[in-house]
Amino acid sequence: MSGTLETRDLTIRFGGHVAVDRVSCAFQPGTLTAIVGPNGAGKTTYFNLISGQIRASSGSVTLDGEDITHLPAPLRTRRGLGRAFQLTQLFPKLSVLENVRLAVQSRHGGGLRFLSVWLDHRQLIEEARAVLDAVRLADKADAEAASLPHGDQRKLEVALMMALDPKVYMFDEPTAGMSVDEVPVVLDLIRQLKQRRDKTILLVEHKMDVVRELADRIIVLHNGQLLADGEPSLVMALPVVQNAYMGTVLEAA
Repeated sequence: MSGTLETRDLTIRFGGHVAVDRVSCAFQPGTLTAIVGPNGAGKTTYFNLISGQIRASSGSVTLDGEDITHLPAPLRTRRGLGRAFQLTQLFPKLSVLENVRLAVQSRHGGGLRFLSVWLDHRQLIEEARAVLDAVRLADKADAEAASLPHGDQRKLEVALMMALDPKVYMFDEPTAGMSVDEVPVVLDLIRQLKQRRDKTILLVEHKMDVVRELADRIIVLHNGQLLADGEPSLVMALPVVQNAYMGTVLEAA
C-alpha cells in the first residue's frame, strides 16, 4: 500500500476571493506534515479540496498517480483518503461499536450493510473492539455515537479512520475542544501511526508544541498561498514565516 498524495496548482475561488491559490505540494508515506498559518490562511479549505468536500476551481489532486480531482468525497475515502470529520457521519444513531464495526467491514470489502449481515462475523467485532480499546472508548461501546461528548467524538473520529486503515490520514486540529486529560490519548495514537512509517499523515494544528514534537515537515499557508515548506526548525526560523504567523503565536503565548 502506497499513499503518495500530490496537489498541483490547486485553487479555489469564492466570488472574487481566492481562498487557496495555486498550491503545489507532494506528500509521501512515512512523513507527518503539519500545515500551519494564521486564521483565514486557507488551511481547512486546502484540506476540503484534498478530501473532496469542495470542488477546485482549477488544479488537480492525485493519489498514487491517479487523478482524483473530480471524485466525490466518499469515493476518495475508498481510494485511501481518511479525513476525521467526514467519517463520523456514517451512522450517528447507531452505537459506537456498530459504527467502528461497519468501518472494519467496509475495509474488508463487505460494504456498509446492516446488522443481520455482520452479526456473525466475530472477527470483525473483535477488530472493532481492539480499535475502541486503542482510543480508550471501550467503556462507551454501547453508547449512541451522536450522544458522545465532544472529546469522545474526536476519539471516535480517529477510531473510524484506524478501522478503515487509509493510505492517507488527515487530522484537522484533532485536539480542539478536548480536555487536558484527553489530549494525550489522541497524540499517542498519531505518534503510533507515525512510527509505522507506512502512512502519509497531514495535520492542521495551531498548538505549536504539538507541531514541534510530531512534524517531520511544515508547510505554511498565508492568504491562500504556499509561503514556506521544509524541516520544522528551518521553516519556523524564517523571518517571513515569523512575520506572517509565528510572531503572533509567540506574542500570544
